[in-house]
Amino acid sequence: MRFVLLGAGVFAASLLVGKGQGGVPSSLPLPVLVAVAAVAGLAAWRARRSWWPLAAVGAVGYAWLVMWPPLLVASYYAGLALSGRRLAAYLGGCLGVCGVAALAGVSQGGPRAMMTATPGNALILALAVIGLPLALGLLVRTRREAARERAERREHEQVMRAEQARVQERARIAREMHDVVAHRVSLMVLHAGALEMRASDEETERSAALIGGIGREALANLRDVLGVLRTPENSPLRPPPTLGDLDRLLDQSRALGIAVTRHDEGEARQVEPTVERTAYRVVQEALTNVHKHAGDAATDVLIRYGAEELEVEVRNQAPGSPPGELPGAGWGLVGLRERVELLGGTLRTSAQDGGGFLVSARIPA
Repeated sequence: MRFVLLGAGVFAASLLVGKGQGGVPSSLPLPVLVAVAAVAGLAAWRARRSWWPLAAVGAVGYAWLVMWPPLLVASYYAGLALSGRRLAAYLGGCLGVCGVAALAGVSQGGPRAMMTATPGNALILALAVIGLPLALGLLVRTRREAARERAERREHEQVMRAEQARVQERARIAREMHDVVAHRVSLMVLHAGALEMRASDEETERSAALIGGIGREALANLRDVLGVLRTPENSPLRPPPTLGDLDRLLDQSRALGIAVTRHDEGEARQVEPTVERTAYRVVQEALTNVHKHAGDAATDVLIRYGAEELEVEVRNQAPGSPPGELPGAGWGLVGLRERVELLGGTLRTSAQDGGGFLVSARIPA
C-alpha cells in the first residue's frame, strides 16, 4: 500500500510539474504528459523491487522536461542502497544529467534556461532534487544499520546469557548426580566386592560379582552422562547400547533369577542407530519393571523386523511370589513413551489375563 501511494504521488507531482506548476511548462500535448507521468508513477510503484528503472525514468524526465519528482525519489533510494564506488558513479551520472538539462535549457531559452542553465538556480535545483534526498537516504540507512546492530548485539547477549544459565544448571545437576548417585553406587560396588570376597558359597559369590559388575557398568554410564553435562564438546563418550548389546542385558536378568526368552521374527536388517537405541531402552525399562513388580516371573522378549517398522514386545507372566518393594519415581514408562513418539512410533502397555503385563513398541525403521 505504501508503494501504491508513492506511485500515485509521483504520477500526480510529475503531471503538475509538466503542466508548469512547480516546474517548467511543457509544450507536449496533455495525453503525452499523462503517459510520461504514468510511466514515472509505475516506476516509483515498482521501486520496492528495483529502484533503477525509477532512476532511469528520472534521468530522462529531468533532462527532457525538467520533470524532477522521479529523480528526487530515485536519489532517496540511491542513498538507501548505494555506497562507495556505486554511489560515486550515481553522483557522476546525476551531474551528467544536470549538464544535459543545462545544455537543453541554453538551446531553448526562456524559463527553462533560467532554471537549469543559470549557475545559482541550477545549483539550488540540483541540491534540492539530488543532494538533499540522497543525504536523507544515507541518514536513514545509517540509522537502520545502527538499529540492526543494536538488535543483533542484544540478541547475542541474550543468547550468551541463556547459554551461561544452561551451563550453570548442567554443572549443578552434574554435581548433584556426582555427590549423591555416584557416591551411593560406588558404595554398592564396594560392598558387593567385599561380599564376594567373604562369600561362603559359590552362588552368593556369583551374585555378588554380578551386582558389582552391574554397579561398575552403571558408574561408567554415569560418568558418560556427567561428561555430557559438563563438557559436551570434548568428553570422550563410549557408544550407547544398541540391539547388539541386548543379549548381555538379558543375561543380567537371567542371572538375577528371571527366565528370559528372546524371540526374533523377520529378516534382521540394519536400522538407524536411534531406532536401535530406543528399542534397547524399551527392553531395558520393561525388564526393570519386571524386577520391581513381577519378581522372578518368566518373560518373553520379541524383536520383530517389519518392512517399515521395528516392533519390540516384552511380555511377562504373573509373578509366582510377591516381589520385594523397590523404589521408583514412576516416570520410566512416561519417558519411554516420549522417546518412542519422538521417532514417530507408538508405545502400548497393558495388563494381561492371568496377571501378566505387556510392553509393546512400534518404531518406524
